[in-house]
Amino acid sequence: MSLKFSHSAIIVLFLCSFTTILAHEDEDPTIKTMEDFSGYPVHEPQLSFQNTVSSLSVDTRSLQKQIDELSTFSDTPAPSVTRILYSDKDVLARRFIKNLMGLSGLSVREDAIGNIFGRWEGYNPDLSAVGTGSHIDAIPYSGKYDGVVGVLGAIEAINVLKRSGFKPKRSLEVILFTSEEPTRFGISCLGSRLMAGSKALANALKTSVDGQNISFFDAAQSAGYTKDEGDLSSVFLEKGSYSAFVELHIEQGPILEDEGISIGIVTAIAAPASIKVDFEGNGGHAGAVLMPNRNDAGLAAAELALAVERHVLESGSIDTVGTVGILELHPGAINSIPSKSHLEIDTRDIDEERRNIVIEKIHQSAITIASKRGVNLSEFKIVNQDPPALSDKSVLDAMEASSKELNLTHKFMISRAYHDSLFMARVSPMGMIFIPCYKGYSHKPEEYASSQDISNGVKVLALTLAKLSLQ
Repeated sequence: MSLKFSHSAIIVLFLCSFTTILAHEDEDPTIKTMEDFSGYPVHEPQLSFQNTVSSLSVDTRSLQKQIDELSTFSDTPAPSVTRILYSDKDVLARRFIKNLMGLSGLSVREDAIGNIFGRWEGYNPDLSAVGTGSHIDAIPYSGKYDGVVGVLGAIEAINVLKRSGFKPKRSLEVILFTSEEPTRFGISCLGSRLMAGSKALANALKTSVDGQNISFFDAAQSAGYTKDEGDLSSVFLEKGSYSAFVELHIEQGPILEDEGISIGIVTAIAAPASIKVDFEGNGGHAGAVLMPNRNDAGLAAAELALAVERHVLESGSIDTVGTVGILELHPGAINSIPSKSHLEIDTRDIDEERRNIVIEKIHQSAITIASKRGVNLSEFKIVNQDPPALSDKSVLDAMEASSKELNLTHKFMISRAYHDSLFMARVSPMGMIFIPCYKGYSHKPEEYASSQDISNGVKVLALTLAKLSLQ
């Protein structure tokens, strides 16, 4: 028997093949016209993702190959990765990502400081897009998964949805954020901070220099950015520029692996603060100056480092943490009493008020120590004091539903590490997906996430993006 179909019937049958993955509300006007013209409903009464879920397929081999290849853009030998903002290796890595975005059919653009955007246009492009992404810069001698999983995994999530036949209503946009790590200019989440509209940072960058006294603008221009030094406002985003933002990331802690759980759903990102402290003493010969006569800036720094630990432990919460990550002594000779000392302190908490109390106690201890030891507290500077960020309920619901539909165990948890999502929360509703990493290792060459765990994370991200794009 031969069957013949009219042209309009063929169109209707084609559109019907996507009924399980298109939203029922706020229909595309073109599809509505099709329905009115043909007399046949394009949408079923009930929305179901079941067909989409079963068709989600991650190319794990290709994704792992991309992770491995990206790790070769490094200033230190494997297995370590060192990729510093605007360095030659960073520029090459950026080119690698832009090429992958293009191969995935995304339209690529960059802003004035090198945040990179790859967009998959939705069938209702007037709606605000759903964003996803992370960073690829790496601190010295770190690993190859931090941030990278959230960029390459996001591109693969787009590929997964395309292979499944999904058509997004809202556009989906992958973002590579510039300089999440503070390595070169001492500023964490530089790109996302500016995107969130930090005028203070835009002004500070006019006079910022790195350890080699290279200005931020000179470094950026060497990488092909910041043609207009006087104005970075073009990087700022209006609130609501994205309808939602979701970041995929390795946990950087041991909880998921220890508990055998596949997916972490992040409910909040801890509030970080950074402090710089300088003491100045008299110095002198290590043998000639007697102990009662010393004004040792090094011992003042050591005492303050211990005070940081004490004040953090006194907070009464396991969520309060503090670290003296940098301690420098001048002149740095074994037989010379330190005349100057410099500390950089990181303290975090999901409770902003509790963290701020710890900061004030550290300040008071610095004053007391300086007085007791006869040294000068020449600087106590709070470099940044960011508020915590809470994940949005709509994004949490989408991540939880996606985990359940994929039959993946999940756990609600707090992120104590800094992420670009902290600042994207100022622009749009935000959420984060964590996957396990080996022994919780991160920021070291032993950092590792299995292909299976990465695949699980990509699937949850893909399905979450699909759900959010239809809202």
